[in-house]
Amino acid sequence: MKTALRLLSVVFLVPLLVNVVIAQGGNAPHLEKRGATTQLIVDGQPFLVLGGELHNSSSSNLEYMKPLWPKLAAMGLNTVITPLSWELIEPREGSYDYALVDGLLAQAREAHERVVFLWLASWKNGMSSYAPVWVKQDSKRFPRVVIHGREIEVFSPMSAATQEADARAFAALMRHIKEVDAQHTVIMMQVENEVGVLGDSRDRSEAANRAFYSPIPAELTSYLAAHRESLYPSLRALWEANGAKTSGTWAQVFGDTPKGDEIFMAWHYARFIQAVMAKGKQAYDLPMYVNTWLGSEEAIPGTFPSGCPEPWVVDVWRAAGTAIDLYSPDLYASEFEEWSRRYHRAGNPLFMPETRGGNAGAANVFYALGEEAGMGFSPFAIEDATDPKSELADSYHALASILPQLAEHQASGDAHGFVLSKQHPAVDFTMNGYALHVQLDDLFGDRAENGYGLILGDGKDQFLGLGRGFKVTLRAEHEADRPVGIGAVDEGWMEEGKWVPGRRLNGDENDQGQSWRFDSRGVHLEKVSLYRFE
Repeated sequence: MKTALRLLSVVFLVPLLVNVVIAQGGNAPHLEKRGATTQLIVDGQPFLVLGGELHNSSSSNLEYMKPLWPKLAAMGLNTVITPLSWELIEPREGSYDYALVDGLLAQAREAHERVVFLWLASWKNGMSSYAPVWVKQDSKRFPRVVIHGREIEVFSPMSAATQEADARAFAALMRHIKEVDAQHTVIMMQVENEVGVLGDSRDRSEAANRAFYSPIPAELTSYLAAHRESLYPSLRALWEANGAKTSGTWAQVFGDTPKGDEIFMAWHYARFIQAVMAKGKQAYDLPMYVNTWLGSEEAIPGTFPSGCPEPWVVDVWRAAGTAIDLYSPDLYASEFEEWSRRYHRAGNPLFMPETRGGNAGAANVFYALGEEAGMGFSPFAIEDATDPKSELADSYHALASILPQLAEHQASGDAHGFVLSKQHPAVDFTMNGYALHVQLDDLFGDRAENGYGLILGDGKDQFLGLGRGFKVTLRAEHEADRPVGIGAVDEGWMEEGKWVPGRRLNGDENDQGQSWRFDSRGVHLEKVSLYRFE
């Protein structure tokens, strides 16, 4: 009888386990439009990345990584962006080694961290050093870029053989991740890194020259015509300056200039990477992105990687396929807000895989996640800055306490973030019927050197704020409305999603009821309630 019951249990249990596995696979991390923005959804909930990217070689050895995980977790990270190189995954053609992948996933789970894998394969920073030796040594099968009449040790994106080999290895990796990662430790994939030609504006190999003087692909000109009004301004201007042609060679449509060369290279890198991603997504459809070595519209392509997905050629990349989900900036430039806006455009939510850390990162994360509804922020070389008492760690821990609320307000469109300095001491915006003026804090006339934070609408006549070194004055959005007074300011914290009030702030702490202040000596979470009077 017991044997019969056990057999019966197995009969019913097997379909149940199959359904569980199907449910896990069907609930893989994905992007989803929610209200005013697109968000990364992990296990059914919006997930905002408080991340850090490792040095290029750190994750190549599990023993080296072992002591780093607890330090990263102590900083407040919830995600680690870590390279995986083609040379270590496929050391011999057709022979795959996943020991490193499995070890990194086990270590990440033990530290309660999510992972974004960075597939370093055909290109990294415009170079080709991460491919296996069996690929590198066969320049006939895997041809190289030619510049100034010389073949250099960089793979040409014109090569179908290189594309197929890269895609085959990436698809094998994605199949393996799907098989071993029911926990959804891996939430996104970056494919290649800062691609593009350096030292010249385009590849001048024989294959590239033939393509350059051949008819431009109809897919590109059809896209340009269909999206003419929303094209990046300088791309549209260049196309129209050459007659807005819908046929002809690359030189005829975009001009035989370095800028025309850049567009040509953008198309071919895009086609290559779109194909690699598409193969990977057939194996396991995770969100995938490409990153960008930021150049300048005024600079000559080739002084920065020509063809990289700069804002002015992202439309060319989009025309080349649909496998790429996000175009992301590696943002070290001082014009942080301007570059963020260039990438946060229709159909492209902001994700920042590589940027400055330290005190600059501690401030910029508020702008990226608050003002630009960013889905993630990740300083580079994060293991060099693992002080749990650093300003960046302070920002991460504070933000971690309100991530569900922040994600909700990103979707509803009532979140604002800001970074203030002596050069940019104030910002103004309207929310929920109120006009808010945010400026550097100046308790007793002593103005803070810098300040940063974010403010969320928190229901009728209430706001939730997080940050340091600023103060807020509030008035009615319309002059005809009744004047506004501050009813109460409470500092506090979030506990399992619930607000827990701390001190009631008054007197010096809120300018005798005239403003809502955030002390510069640390990151504070505060709630303000307002009233109207005659």
